[in-house]
Order: sequence, then C-alpha cells, then structure tokens
Amino acid sequence: MIGKKFGHFCILEKIGAGGMGEVYRAHDEQLNRDVALKVLLPRDFGDETARVRLLREARAAAGLNHPHICIIHEVGEAGGQAYIAMEYVQGHTLSAMVAQERLPHEQALHYGVQLADALEHAHARGVVHRDLKSANVIVTPEGRVKVLDFGLARRLDEGDLEATRSQASLTQPGAVVGTLSYMAPEQLRGEPADSRSDIWALGVVLYEMVAGGRPFQGQTGYEVSSAILSRRPAPLPGDVPAAMRAVIEHCMEKEPGRRYQSASEVRAALEAIQSGGTTEQLLPRRAPRRKRTVSRKRIQSLAVLPLANLSRDPEQEYFADGMTEALISDLAKLRALKVISRTSVMRYTANDKSLPEIAEELNVDAVVEGSVLRVGQQVRITAQLIHAATDTHLWAESYERDLQDVLLLQSEVARTIAREIQVAVTPEESRRLASARPVNPEAHEAYLKGRFHWYKLTREGLDTAMEYFQLALEKDPSYAPAYSGIANVWASRGETGVLPPHEASPKAKAAALKATELDDTLAEVHVALASVKTAYEWDWAGAEKEFQRALQLNPNAAEAIFFYADLLLYMGRSKEWSSEVERALALDPLNLLMQCFYGWHLLYLKRCDEAVLQLRKALHQEPNYAATRLGLWGAFWKKQRYEEALEEARKYHSLSGYSDVAEALARGYAESDYQGAMKLAAETLAARAAQTHVPALRVARLYAHAEDKERALEWLEKAYEAHEGPLCRLRVVWDWDNLRDDPRFQDLLRRMNLPK
Repeated sequence: MIGKKFGHFCILEKIGAGGMGEVYRAHDEQLNRDVALKVLLPRDFGDETARVRLLREARAAAGLNHPHICIIHEVGEAGGQAYIAMEYVQGHTLSAMVAQERLPHEQALHYGVQLADALEHAHARGVVHRDLKSANVIVTPEGRVKVLDFGLARRLDEGDLEATRSQASLTQPGAVVGTLSYMAPEQLRGEPADSRSDIWALGVVLYEMVAGGRPFQGQTGYEVSSAILSRRPAPLPGDVPAAMRAVIEHCMEKEPGRRYQSASEVRAALEAIQSGGTTEQLLPRRAPRRKRTVSRKRIQSLAVLPLANLSRDPEQEYFADGMTEALISDLAKLRALKVISRTSVMRYTANDKSLPEIAEELNVDAVVEGSVLRVGQQVRITAQLIHAATDTHLWAESYERDLQDVLLLQSEVARTIAREIQVAVTPEESRRLASARPVNPEAHEAYLKGRFHWYKLTREGLDTAMEYFQLALEKDPSYAPAYSGIANVWASRGETGVLPPHEASPKAKAAALKATELDDTLAEVHVALASVKTAYEWDWAGAEKEFQRALQLNPNAAEAIFFYADLLLYMGRSKEWSSEVERALALDPLNLLMQCFYGWHLLYLKRCDEAVLQLRKALHQEPNYAATRLGLWGAFWKKQRYEEALEEARKYHSLSGYSDVAEALARGYAESDYQGAMKLAAETLAARAAQTHVPALRVARLYAHAEDKERALEWLEKAYEAHEGPLCRLRVVWDWDNLRDDPRFQDLLRRMNLPK
C-alpha cells in the first residue's frame, strides 16, 4: 500500500488498524497536507454492508467539530474502495501511555475533562461513539486529547443493529476483544445503547488511567462479560482520591438510570475536583428513590455560591467574581424566586462548610455552585443545582460561548435553572432574560475588573475602578454598565467622605443618567439615581420612584430594598419600613452594612436595647467596622452609659482615620467629663476642617454631644450648604435629640422637605 494513490491522496505509511479498516498516513496533494486515511480491510472490499457502515461512520462524525474530536476532512471511494480522510494527529494513544505506567491523578483529571467535553459535543448532536476506549484516544505532545474512530457511532434515533452481533463472539474461547472490556451492561444484554453507554466507557477509561489496568478481567469473552454484568469492578488503588473514586464508580453504575445522565455532568464533577470540590458535590442525577424524592416545585429560594476559578490564576479572580455576580443578578430578576445577594454568598469563597450548613445559614431550599474557565476568547460555565436539605444533586450542565456572547451565556444558565426548579417566570421576565446582547469583549473585561476593585470601597480601589470603567468606555462608548460603574464610584467617593458631596454627587448623577439613556433596564443605575436624589438632592418622591423602578427590574435587589426602607423611616412611614427591612435582611443575611444599619434603624425608633444587641451581632462579624462603633456610641449615650459611649466614640474616630480626635476624647475625659471630652474633640476636628476636607456633620455631632447647641447648629448649617449625604437622616438620627425643639433645627427640616 505504501506509495499507492487513493484519488488525490498518496499513502506514506501504515499507522494503525481498527475493526473496520486500516489507517495510513497519507499526503493530500491538493491541499498539501498530511492526513490520516482510513480504508476498508482488503477482505471487506466487496462487502457492501461494511462499506455502507464505514460511510455511515463518516456521516455521523463529519458533523462533529470539536477540539477534542478528530476532524473528518473528506469521504470518498477510489478503485472500488471506500476511504475517509481525517485530521492527522501526532502523539501517543492513551492505551500505550497506560501500558507503561498508571497516570498521576491530576493528569487523569485533565484528560478526563477533555474526554467528557468531546462526548458532550457529540451527544448534543445525536451521535453516540459506542466504541470509546483508551486505544481510540490520542494524546498530543501538548497534552491535548483527541478522540478517534467513531467507527460504531450512530444517530440516537436509529435502531441498534449491532448489539447482538457483538454478543455473538462472547462464548468463543480466547475471544477477548479490546472493545468488550469497555462495553456497558445494557450493550451486553442486547439493549439499545445511548449516551449513558458512552459514560460507562468513559468511566472504564478513567479507571484505566488511575489504576493502570481495566476494571473487569477474564480469560475469555464470556468471563469478561459476566464480570461486567454481575460483579463490582476490581478495587481501585488506595491512593486514588475519594472524590475521583466516586466519579468513576458513578460512571460505572450497572443500571443506566443510576449513572450520570449526561457527559456534561461528568465534566462538571471532574472540574469540581480540580477546583477542590467534595465527594458529596459530585453525585449524578440518579433515578430518584422514594424516600429521597425532591420536588422542584418546593424550591422557592436559592443561593449561588462563588464560582470556582478553574484557571488557578489569581489574576482571573475578577472574572469568576463577575460571572458569579451576573448569574445572581439574572436569577434575581425572577420575582417568584428568593435569591440571596452577592454580599452574603461571597463570604463562602474558599469556605469548608458543607452545603447543608451553608443553606441553613442562608435559609434557602437549594444551592447553585459551579466553576468558570476562560481561555482566550472562550468562556465556559459549569453549574450544578443541589437540593439543600438532602444534599441531593438535581442537575448539572456546562455552557461555552465566545466572550462577546457572555451575557447570553449567563442568561441561558439562569433560564435553565428556573426551568429545572419549575419557578414561575412572567412573560416580561422571560423577555428580559432573553434580551441579552453581544458585548465588546475588551469593554466587558474592563468593566468586570472595575467592579472587582469598586467592591473594596477604599480610596485606592475606587481610583482603580474608575480607570477600568473609563477604559471600558474607550473600547465601547455605548457600553451602559461602564457609566453605571462610574456613577457608583462617584457616589461612593461622596458617601465615604473622600470628596465633598458637591463634587461627587452631580458627577454620579450625570453618569447614571447617561447609563439610563443607553439602557434603562439596569437596576443598579436606578439605585444610584435614588441614592443621589436621597443623599444630595433631598428629592424624596423622586428617590422613591427610582427605588421602585429598580425593584421592578430586580425584585431581589437586597440593598435597594434596604435603603428604600431607610427612606421610609426618614419620612415617618415605620409600618411600611418593617416589611421591607425584613425582606432585605432575608435576601442578604450576612451583609455587614445592612446588619449595622438595621441597628441604626432600631435606634431611630428608640428601641435602644434591641439596637445594642443587633450592633453587637454586627460587631462580632467585623470588629473594625466604624459604622457599628458609631451606632454603639449613640446607643450607650441614649442609655446614659457615658463611659461606654465615650469608648465607642474613641474607637469610631480611630477607625475613621481621626487618631487626633480619639486622643482628644481620651485626654478630655481624663481632665473633665463626657461633655468636656466631646468639646475638646469637636475643637480638634474643627481645627482639622480648616486645613482639609472634613464632613461638617461630624463636627456638628461632637458639638451636639458636648451640648453646645450654637456650635452644633452652626456646623449643621454648613453640612446643609454642602448637601452632605448623611444629613438626609436628620429627622431620625439620635445625635440631634437635644436640638429638636430649637426653631432653627425645625427650619432646617422644613428646608429639606422632611416631616417634623
């Protein structure tokens, strides 16, 4: 055969043989490339059935285009012989590699993920391999897997014509063909094979890689088939990790309904091991047992845990965080579903708690976990749905898209989860989820990096976030989320005291309005506008309208709900506040800011003992959170526990960067009393304000505690002129209780349109 021509192919060397033909390396003289050319064995040249079967293989495999499947270039006949021209793959067969020594677990995982990926692609297109084995897998020098020889492949909707043929040789002495060792029990019973038969074979290949041998042995075909049908696999070596052992065992369940139900589930499980998942997270979607039946209709709440960053590159953490947030945001748009907010779930990054423990802490029915992998311009999300109470795996799937289609990928995952748990989705919500558009990949990446740094809420983090949001607009000037990010940066600079409100708030509003011009469906933009209208413009009706619009777009936006409740308290609508604040805390139970501000709310309502308990709860979560110390300072002052109040005031100013004020409080208390300490601290902060920006409200607070009404009102007037954000709470905050009867204070409330 060497030197012989088949059409425009010239045979160079024989490189292998299969049950249906021999394979040669040949040169394609038309396209000047080497190919693998498969032709029928000489004895079969006249067998019409064999030729038809070969061509059927080609038609099935030619529709597959995947990096881990050998590509079919051409199908034809020459000299009365049928041939298939395939991609020429250099490397070693997996069987040859395993014959030398068993593979390290990490290497076996790496190859296993690629094999599952290839099968998923084929199964999605109706093609079952039916002859998957280590001899049909080549590993390239770069460590890339290629699945060869879909020689027994068929469309899922065709009849199984060969199952009984393969069974005919089982009783022949010594007839132990290689394929037999990879056959699933249902194939040996003469039943139709489906994608789960390939999953069995994948389990055998995984077993072979980590054990160095096959799971079922015998001297004859009969012995091998008998073992497959009735015995457990030979024990795996003791050093095989429990999680990987579980995946292999579940692939090789005797009954197809007890195996993984799709190759994507296998890949999800293997990727979970790569990212540190536990054995309990790897269970397949088995046929349910009566006592373990889980009704998806009962799933009314869930938490999306942080997606694992499979790249293992810390520089890619921003991308995994961004994808987690996006999936939460898409699911949160469904009014019938309670979805825990990002702030609470991100606390479970690298957490060793079990899923039932996490679900109990968050009070949810189900948990979504998974991983994200970005390679160049390709993004893959793998997601798993787990029933919380029973720790039962309900569903798993993988999705892959170009980076420009990442929003479509996210919404598809959300829609699938909603369908799996049978949650009610309104037509409007369905349209909103389906409305995702392609994005400029560079702009979207810059935006995700900006969000990552914005969440740090430090001066440096805000500056870096602004740079990335501006970069996103350079890449795509019409990218609305980037304007939303810029609005958030300016608002945060004003709220944290980095900049005076008259500098920060108008810029925040301008960016938010630009975002709404481009896309009015971004809930976070309406929250930003509500924040500006509340804290800077004191437009209470306008703020309420923006909050309501945000919640129409995202009914699970916990912080929007919470600060809407905050607004209701300013306006004296405490009955409405109660239901809103309870809903917000249920959606984001571990949000430190909300836990702290809830303590403030209790103080607004004069419920001091409850406030102290709540603020101490927040303090236990984070001892160095300045806002909690501010609340405790006020609570102890209201209860006339002045020594404790002063200690909290000292800690608050230290944490806020005013160490000189903290020292003045300590010195003033040693020389005088509580009021004297506050007086000295107020004078110290006022002196600093003459040199640099200091929120006037902070100086006014110290004078109010010193019971110096004149100076307190003077600095409150300065805060009013500067439109300082915290002044919106003037009507309810405890610090001003000694000023409320003063006509000047009442006039201030009137000018701010606040009820008296």
